[in-house]
Amino acid sequence: MGRRKKEPAEAHRGRIAQAAAALFAKRGVDSVTVEEIAREAGYSKATLYVYFQGKEEIVGALTLESMRRLRDCLSSVLAEGTGARGRYDAVCGALQRYQGEAPFLFGLALREINIDWESPDTLPVEREIFAVGEEINDLMGRFLCEGMKAGAFRPDLEILPTVFAFWAMLAGLMQVAASKEKYIEKAMGLTREAFLAGGFETLYRAIARGEGSR
Repeated sequence: MGRRKKEPAEAHRGRIAQAAAALFAKRGVDSVTVEEIAREAGYSKATLYVYFQGKEEIVGALTLESMRRLRDCLSSVLAEGTGARGRYDAVCGALQRYQGEAPFLFGLALREINIDWESPDTLPVEREIFAVGEEINDLMGRFLCEGMKAGAFRPDLEILPTVFAFWAMLAGLMQVAASKEKYIEKAMGLTREAFLAGGFETLYRAIARGEGSR
């Protein structure tokens, strides 16, 4: 334990958050206790409280991590992609990879974001989560604006409502594909990948200006 005491606080926080993420992914957030998180991370409950106020702050830290990962991922693929359709496909592919690699963190990125800054229960990390969420909205908003300016997307799109609808539909599509994979294969004769490809195409057509828009 002597070596651990010399480590920076962020190292301890990271170790605790990783242990919590592993437990949450297996059993769900609600069923995991602070005592179990501390034990999994190799700390006492009292020591855990030195680094986190409680389970909600741990969930907040993991949510912030997931949002930052999503922001960086989207920023990268949007910068590298070319054309409205190419960038759209890159976003869909990036989200698929993220969900496949870290399904629990991907799900956290879709959680409700607190904006009640006057509440005494508001945690400092929630402001950071909100700020990163706004950066993500701005990234996607610029993508839509550039597509509209280029004539690839419908000119009547309302940016923020479209960004939210975009997330809701893409996330819902991927979650259904993951949870109903066997049904999709049996009832539709489609692989998960084929189902997603068709869904992504349908969503693109909803915002595209015309059949030939690229």
